[in-house]
Amino acid sequence: QVHFVESGGGLVQPGESLRLSCSASGTIFGIYAIEWHRQAPGKQRQLVAAFPDDGNIRYADSVKGRFTISRDAAKNAAYLQMDSLKPDDTGVYYCKVFLVPYQEVWGQGTLVTVSS
Repeated sequence: QVHFVESGGGLVQPGESLRLSCSASGTIFGIYAIEWHRQAPGKQRQLVAAFPDDGNIRYADSVKGRFTISRDAAKNAAYLQMDSLKPDDTGVYYCKVFLVPYQEVWGQGTLVTVSS
């Protein structure tokens, strides 16, 4: 069974940066899309960034220009570079991976806290 593990979360001050990683554990035949989602305290989980198979990357308006999603096919991994962090970016960040053959797998989440 395939699992994905996020790492890189932590407590930072406003304006600082973090880089989240999403790494696979188990045998994978292929990944055709990866997403990062965020769940802020008391709110629903929302899409932050998406990297589909066609390469047409998209971001939530609230993170455009500050966050960058990337993937490493050789390592079956994905990353989310987060710059100029704001308190509103606080939440648990999850990667969601779309596998080949079709399967959706969520990671367990990593907590990001932005506070002075």
